[in-house]
Amino acid sequence: MLVLSRKPGERILIGEDIAVTVVRIGPNTVRIGIDAPREMNIVRDELCDGEATQAELEKKNQKLAAQ
Repeated sequence: MLVLSRKPGERILIGEDIAVTVVRIGPNTVRIGIDAPREMNIVRDELCDGEATQAELEKKNQKLAAQ
């Protein structure tokens, strides 16, 4: 695992088409923004149970986004 220190507004580049930006740092949280190609699925780890299919992950993401 690579561990980097970043300040708000600073970015980490992954390859040529993914950028992770530190948006805000709070007392117990860090907000990040992810710029990636639209066809790339980005899912929080706690939503993955190891057996979920791509369609199931997209359905969970859409449901959570609607809340």
